[in-house]
Amino acid sequence: MGRPDGHAGGDGRLKVDPVEARFREAVALQRRGNYAAAVRIYEEILRSRPDLAIAQENLALALLGCGDYGRGFPLYDLRFTRTAGRVPRPTLSFPEWQGEPLAGKSILIWTEQGYGDQIMFARFAPELAARGAQVSILVPPALARLFAELPARILVAEGQVSIPRHDFWIMPGSIPGRLGTTQESLPAAPYLRATADSPGRGEISGQGFGLAWRGDPKHHNDQARSLPDAMAARLLAAGARSLHPEDTGARDFADTAEIIASLSTVIAVDTSVAHLAGAMGKPVWVLLPAENGDWRWMSERTDSPWYPSARLFRQPKAGDWEPVIAAVLARIAPAAP
Repeated sequence: MGRPDGHAGGDGRLKVDPVEARFREAVALQRRGNYAAAVRIYEEILRSRPDLAIAQENLALALLGCGDYGRGFPLYDLRFTRTAGRVPRPTLSFPEWQGEPLAGKSILIWTEQGYGDQIMFARFAPELAARGAQVSILVPPALARLFAELPARILVAEGQVSIPRHDFWIMPGSIPGRLGTTQESLPAAPYLRATADSPGRGEISGQGFGLAWRGDPKHHNDQARSLPDAMAARLLAAGARSLHPEDTGARDFADTAEIIASLSTVIAVDTSVAHLAGAMGKPVWVLLPAENGDWRWMSERTDSPWYPSARLFRQPKAGDWEPVIAAVLARIAPAAP
């Protein structure tokens, strides 16, 4: 869940025309990356309509887009009840963690949303372990070998899974809110790497460029975030190699991590490969759309508090990838052997 819900009307949510007009204005600002202006309007709306769920949900994302994690992450739990794109929560026999002391306790991190989200929030598993917790993580099979490097017991979400009882459970995206995470306290050191038997394990330097130019076609924003094939072809012709599994033969993210470890730089649109490269500390150039971007990349920045090794390249206007590709090609050419 990373983009604002622009639906209005029905279900008793936005029946007053002036409120709806202001709401639509805020959504338009948010989609263009003007998060601060959107926050001001959502707060104005909520002063008169504090029960307006859709404004609360979008406010959470706008605050995160501003980098105001102290306010935004506690509200991020609205993703479980939001009006569209609701994130499911598990029903377990033990309680959800609300921030209680973890020394000597066990905690299960559940799975949610896409691979990129799970990779990004996996940085908090070492934080929980450092607080004295015995950490378990439920992961899809594609992430199991990669996450085996974390200080946690890995439970693979495949087939009939037996969930042992823990003292607590928590959703990955809720951990920063429970920890009171801010931009300043965000864990940003590399926390994933190629597996123990990889020849590239631990390498930051390498040779060549890897390219991931498309995401999951089922993603609602994939058309905007993925590169047209013709644009990708120009980068491939300049020497970049595809990082898509159908081209590399990678079985899972651990295999892809091994390939990334051997490269100098990864070029990726907003997809899981960008998160993987950033989590490994590998230089990664993230290519971003001008509108309807994800909150975690913020706006008007070329860097990311989540991944210090990332450099962000943004479209100047919606759908205009040409300046982005030109900027990337200009940087590839001097580095080409």
